[in-house]
Amino acid sequence: MVAIVGKYKLETSENFEEFMKALGVGMVMRKMGNAASPVVEITESEGTYTMKTTTTFKTTEIKFKIGEEFEETTADGRVVKSTFTKDGDKFTHSQLGDKEKKEKDSVMIRTFTDEGFNMECKVEEIVCNRFYKRMEA
Repeated sequence: MVAIVGKYKLETSENFEEFMKALGVGMVMRKMGNAASPVVEITESEGTYTMKTTTTFKTTEIKFKIGEEFEETTADGRVVKSTFTKDGDKFTHSQLGDKEKKEKDSVMIRTFTDEGFNMECKVEEIVCNRFYKRMEA
């Protein structure tokens, strides 16, 4: 079993701007998001995971338990209902947008390896892939 807890830095990103655009993220925020090189730190204590994402623009932090829905404020300010599920070395992060605001649902699948994790982001037919390299175990 691969370690999920650790610190990771974005190394490659494909189609992220299109993913953000499909979610309705404004142009300025998309440009900032695309230029950022986030560092993600994942910790776990007594079944509660913390995922802290740090960029030069913003730091976000979420706490969650596998299989339990929680309210998440995304980096672009949307408030979504999120759930994480775990299957082996794979975390699936489902975000349900506010239907009254016509927000879209999205899914991020993080597959962990010894080298880091690949994050596949999906909204409607748009798919984005981002690879985060492990900095420390």
